Order: sequence, then structure tokens, then C-alpha cells
Amino acid sequence: MSSRQRSTWPLIVVAALFIIVPFLTWYLTWFGRDLSDEQIAKYLAEENNPRHTQHALSRIVDRINKGDSGVSKFYPQIVVLASSPVAEIRKTAAWAMGQDNSSEEFHQALLKLLEDSEPLVRRNAALQLVRFGDTRGRPELRAMLQMFAVISPAAGKIKSSLTEGSAVKSGALVARLGDSERMQDIRSPVDGEVNKVLKREGDQVSAGDTIVLIAPDRTSAAEALRALYYVGSRDDLEFIEPYAQGAATADQDLNRQAVLTVEAIRERAERTP
Repeated sequence: MSSRQRSTWPLIVVAALFIIVPFLTWYLTWFGRDLSDEQIAKYLAEENNPRHTQHALSRIVDRINKGDSGVSKFYPQIVVLASSPVAEIRKTAAWAMGQDNSSEEFHQALLKLLEDSEPLVRRNAALQLVRFGDTRGRPELRAMLQMFAVISPAAGKIKSSLTEGSAVKSGALVARLGDSERMQDIRSPVDGEVNKVLKREGDQVSAGDTIVLIAPDRTSAAEALRALYYVGSRDDLEFIEPYAQGAATADQDLNRQAVLTVEAIRERAERTP
């Protein structure tokens, strides 16, 4: 082998690694990758690896939707995951439990999640309860159509905050609280847009003060409107009608969905004594 050929081998190996390593990383974390029953049971028990747990839950959901009754053997593990200390796992477990509305153990676990400390977990539980024909998630569905108040967890001085109109995702930094010695990040628990900044740079705040108001994101509003189409009552109309009238948003798809939801609620109310 010539010296020139030998010198090209390291380059070929490096080039191959640039292709193989990203592929393996993607493949091993891709939720579409099938799992055996043994792998699902193992992944469900790995709470220290949320990606694995969520992967297993997604495969269970796929099998539920295909009518695989054998997947019910994992139901007790899913109910346990609904009490996980990891909010993302609780949220995914709520979604999974909504796929089988014949399971009473799922029904009861979802009701408990309506009291969860995390808004996104409560919202997912409320949405999934609609599949059970259960209306007890309505207060949370209404909340999805309203401003969300981001509260200061402690007293201190605001060092920085987002401006009005800023888009935020769940977990995004909206403000910082404290002084030169100690800073505390205040993050949004929900997706949306900063509608109003109530406490600005330099303002002194107390624990419990509202820092910013977050307007609902489009996806949350659409899901809430669709859910209330099925379980909403007259009490919910005051939260839906601003969308139907275009006062809450100029999004025409949301406006149309709101109109349909209002009509469904009124028709249902007329049929109910």
C-alpha cells in the first residue's frame, strides 16, 4: 500500500464517523423505533432517563391505537408513572392514559392529575378526560383560554424581564430576580406570548406578585376549544365567545372553532332539562 493510500484512511474513518454517529444518535432516540415487550418494561422503569420512558409510552400508545389488548399488562406501570417526580413524564403518562377510555384505573389517575402542581400536566389530564366523557377538567380547559399569570416565588428586585409581545415556550426565562450576590430565574410554566409586563427592571416585588401575563398559544387555545365542544356548558361561554367574536384573537381558524363550540354548547343546553 502506498503512503498516499495510507494517508487517506484516517480521513475516510473520520468522514464515516461524521455520518454514523449522528445516525445512531437519531435512531436510538427516535420514538418511532419499535421496542420489544422486554424493552418497554425496562424503559418504563428508567425514570432517570425520561427519553426512554417517553419512548416506551409512545410505543404503548401506538399499540393501543392498533387495538393490541396485550399492552394492558403495562397499565399498572403507567399509573405509577403518573406520580413521577419528573413533570415531563407525568405529562406524557397523562397523554398515554387518554388513549384507552375503557380503563377505569386510567380514569382515576387522570382525575388526580387535575391537582398537579404543573399547569401542562393539569392541562393534558383535562384534555384526556374528555375522552372519558368526564367534564371535571372544564376549569382547566377554561384556563387554557385565559391569560396565565407568572408569579414571583420570592421577594426581591427585578433585574430583567421579557418585553411585551415576546413569544415564550414552557421553561423559558421571563424574568430574573435578586441582587448582585444571588439571582433567581423566573420561568414560564406554559407556552404563549407575553401579553403584559406588570413588574419591570428595578421594580421591587413580594412573593406572590404577578410578574407577567402570558396569552395562550394557538395550539392550547385550539385544543381547549375542541375539548369544550364536547364537554362545555353555558358556564364556559363567557370564555369562548371572545374567540368566536374575534376579540381574543384574529386567527380565523380559532374563530371558526369557537363558533362551532358555542353552537354545540347551546344545542346541548337546549336538549338538557
